[in-house]
Amino acid sequence: MNIRLPAEWEEQDGILIAWPHPDTDWIDILDEATACYLEIAKTICRFEHLLVVTPHAEPLRKLFLANNMEPSCFTIAEIDTNDTWARDFGPITVLVNNQPAMLDFAFNGWGLKYAANLDNLVSRQLKKSGLLQPNLNTIGLILEGGSIESDGNGTILTTSQCLLSPNRNPQLDRNDIEEALAGLLGARQVHWLKHGHLLGDDTDAHIDTLARLCPDNTIVYTACPDQNDAHYEELKLMEAELAALRTAAGKPYRLLPLPWPEAKFDEKGERLPATYANFLILNNAVLVPTYNDPADSGALGIIALAFPGREIIGIDCSVLIKQHGSLHCITMQLPKGVLS
Repeated sequence: MNIRLPAEWEEQDGILIAWPHPDTDWIDILDEATACYLEIAKTICRFEHLLVVTPHAEPLRKLFLANNMEPSCFTIAEIDTNDTWARDFGPITVLVNNQPAMLDFAFNGWGLKYAANLDNLVSRQLKKSGLLQPNLNTIGLILEGGSIESDGNGTILTTSQCLLSPNRNPQLDRNDIEEALAGLLGARQVHWLKHGHLLGDDTDAHIDTLARLCPDNTIVYTACPDQNDAHYEELKLMEAELAALRTAAGKPYRLLPLPWPEAKFDEKGERLPATYANFLILNNAVLVPTYNDPADSGALGIIALAFPGREIIGIDCSVLIKQHGSLHCITMQLPKGVLS
């Protein structure tokens, strides 16, 4: 049996998102968050289908239609959610003998930090609704989509801080996790980063905030050139780890450092995890989070180098980082053959 976790840049049927509502942590900035989500939704619909889960389907349908979104470009599933981080509770699609199959990993709110009882059921609810085509296998392993990157050829990039967290799979050590990634995702090589984190990140250093696998053995990564910044030492150590990695063919990766945005803070003065690495790859486009920052344009340029031929689109995600996530965190790609 041949199992493969496709790369995000492979052909997609659509994108899954979960809509903010009054019972989520967005409540205090719900209008601002909704406006950001709406811009993301409309942009996704330019390129592929949008699947949205929400407890309030009819008001959302009216909002989409009022904003001139074509009914054929989106599907709304009425499903209860705790929050909106679809990257981490949405189904992870693998190819088994070149046919899509979906894995429903357990989600426990990033190591028991937040309530996740409803979000942990979303993939099963979607399958029950008939909106997803392939078989769905529910897995006891706790694993979030934002914690792994795949090159589509058997290499997984991840962080030990997250996957070896004592509140995720305490019964498993690194060798056990590697065996699970091999058996479930077809991993033949796992690159572990020991260093790198962003202040304000609740996920225990998800890889999609730090370093992203891109086509042609390229890694785009978060870099901090400011020696006075609290991130400098850890991200320098991470940069050295990336430089030491080798492809399956034994060659170094092409490394593209992202610019470093100015420090962003919430109203309590706590640092927010602004990262350009949290971009979303679509069919023929890449959506890049921006933060009304002088470094925004440079980030768009670096990501354009990694994805020649795709439209590079900046989306202001200043509101998303107020809840400690960004653009990739709120989305999950649905590869070709997933949507019914």
